[in-house]
Order: sequence, then C-alpha cells, then structure tokens
Amino acid sequence: MENSLAHVAIIMDGNGRWAKKQGKVRTFGHYEGVKNVRRIAIHANERGVRYLTLYAFSTENWKRPKEEVGYLMSLPKIFFESYLKELMEKNIRVTMIGSLKEIPAEARKYFQGAIERTKENTGMVLCFALNYGSRREIVEAAKAYAAEVAAGKENELSEEEFSSYLQTAGMPDVDLLIRTSGEERISNFLLYQLAYSELIFDEKAWPEFDEDEFDKCLQEYERRNRRFGGLNA
Repeated sequence: MENSLAHVAIIMDGNGRWAKKQGKVRTFGHYEGVKNVRRIAIHANERGVRYLTLYAFSTENWKRPKEEVGYLMSLPKIFFESYLKELMEKNIRVTMIGSLKEIPAEARKYFQGAIERTKENTGMVLCFALNYGSRREIVEAAKAYAAEVAAGKENELSEEEFSSYLQTAGMPDVDLLIRTSGEERISNFLLYQLAYSELIFDEKAWPEFDEDEFDKCLQEYERRNRRFGGLNA
C-alpha cells in the first residue's frame, strides 16, 4: 500500500443498537459482533495488515448492566472455541492490551490460552484491547518510568522511548483508526498511539461492517495525504 499501512485499529461500536433495530436483544448484537471479528481479522490478514487492534471492552464498560457485562465476558470462550484453530491455520498471532486481573477466570483462561497457542505464529498480530483504558495505560507507563528513575536509573526520556513503557511496546503507531456505527469519538482508546493516525468514522454498525466496507476504508486511507506536520515536496 502506498501509505505503508501497517497498523489498523477498530472501535467496534453499535452491536446493541444494531440488534434492537432487528427486533433482537442487545446480546444478539454482541454475538454477531464476535462472528464479525473472525471475518474482519481473516480479511485484514489477507490484505497484508500487520497489526489489527480491536477495542473489545473498555475500563468504562463495567458501568453497563451486570447481565450485559456477564454476557460480554462469555464471548472470549465463544470466539476462541469457534475460531482459534482457524487463526492458527492462518498464522495469526493473538495478543492483548489491558488488565486481565479484573476479568473473570474463565475469560482470562481462554485469552491466556490463545496467546500461548499462537505465540510462535508469524502472520498478522491480532491484538484485543480488553479491560483497556488509554489514560490508565499512560499513567501506568509514567509510574514505571518514575520508579526506574527513583531506583537510580539515569534516563533522559524521549518520546520514542516512552512508547516502550506502553502496553503496545514493540508495535508501530496506529496508521488508521476506524470507528463503526457513526459515532465520532475516540473513547479513551490508544490516545498516545493515535497522534498521527488517519480517522474514519463509518456509519455501519459493527455486525454489518463487512469485508467490502473494510476495503473502502483502506481505499480512503490510501487517498489521504499524511504529512506528519510537514509539507509535501
């Protein structure tokens, strides 16, 4: 791709609202959304995307009704039992950012198992942001740096080095952020990593955001002129 797209991030929004429009309960939308994770991940891998980061559950999502949160926490089992074998066949590596310590034990087990099973894969990195909040991530990174300095490590911190304290250490900054369902917010997602990302807010809800729509976003990205604060020659 002309603009060297390596890292796509998606805020998967609109599951519940989409389901209600179908006359279904919100959990039906979340279930269909899980099926779409598989579809878009496989397609992104085939399109040459190196990193795909999906906002699966934010630190603020705990505010949702207890029943809905409980269902959301059952989705890792559904997803990995259904699709982990295919991810292995496609050479996709699973990683995550966020905190697992508040996640129920069964969901934690499936994530840790998928990460372990796929750790030697060399294809696209499929990164789930689970119980993730970017402000928390930045604060924790600052604490880690401060602790090293307090312990006597000399370190004139650069912007590039600060990235190594973030949970996305080793991953490139996001080239393209897509948010589905028409909302135009970042919602505490990858604030540091999005500094020069191209942003696309797509009207389709996540369950109906298909391969063709993903390709349209890639095509729009290729039309963008990324100057990173400079000027074209």
